[in-house]
Amino acid sequence: MSEIKKTCRAVLIAMISAVLTAGCSSAAAAPSVSTDSSDAATFVIEHAKVSYLGPAGTYTEEATQFFFPDAGELIPEATVPEAIEDVVSGKADYAVIPQENTLGGTVTNYADALIASDSIYVIGEVILPISQTLMGLPGAELSEIRTVCSHAQGIAQSAAWRSEHLPDAEAVEMASTAAAASYVAETGDKTIAAVAAPGAAKLYGLSVLAENVQITDTNKTRFYVLSSSRLEAADLTHAVFVASCEANRIDDIVVAIHNAGMELVTIHDRPEGSDLGVYNYIIETECPDGITEKNLKDVLAYSEVRFLGSFNVMEKGK
Repeated sequence: MSEIKKTCRAVLIAMISAVLTAGCSSAAAAPSVSTDSSDAATFVIEHAKVSYLGPAGTYTEEATQFFFPDAGELIPEATVPEAIEDVVSGKADYAVIPQENTLGGTVTNYADALIASDSIYVIGEVILPISQTLMGLPGAELSEIRTVCSHAQGIAQSAAWRSEHLPDAEAVEMASTAAAASYVAETGDKTIAAVAAPGAAKLYGLSVLAENVQITDTNKTRFYVLSSSRLEAADLTHAVFVASCEANRIDDIVVAIHNAGMELVTIHDRPEGSDLGVYNYIIETECPDGITEKNLKDVLAYSEVRFLGSFNVMEKGK
């Protein structure tokens, strides 16, 4: 069995344990669990409802399908807050949202939505390679393009390429890369192109004008998988916290994380909103030997810190 499949199995088993421990929302049917008699430890979550940042054809959809290959229903939403609310309300069992990109950094409004949700836990992470593609109407030529549409991340990631190849083209931000591809298909204007996932071209009947228009081939995006219940298992290697404090307090919390046996993976700050110099910090940590309750207790001794969940990471190869 491949390492990816082993990781998927471990994550799915942990998810099953959490669902069975926490119980099921009356507003949504429980995902069923099946086993293969040839491998009694292999579990598959069937019929789970998974919300994600849509529409169809986004990288978030690809991350969702990678983490949930046997989902019963995928629910595309127009915004990250709507996808999160689906889990809170019971419309969906899980949600998948973008969190950070190699080139564009953290997506600030998505981070704000995660911070604002006090009844949501991170139960998984997907790291997806990002290969941005420039696409236009069939018959369009690169020399004709005057406008390029994409999500803010797509615009940032393709900035250097566009500066060289389309220096006079206007960049227009849209809600998602797939929304940009859909817009190009609907306009019928050969002077407009979209930067989106390669699959969006086929989905919306567009032609590929240029491949790999991102700055680097190492471009990746981190996605969080969310649930209304936290995972509790011995082999979860990552944990994420929100710390709400003044800037001069965060170094104490980082030292506490280190002393608790965990190391930083990422840290992002967002204005807390009450005063200058006060921030919400999203802090992802790692402990290869597994996050323990003692690890968590030592960090949560700080009143400014809130636990957002522990999980394993799955990375999709190119």
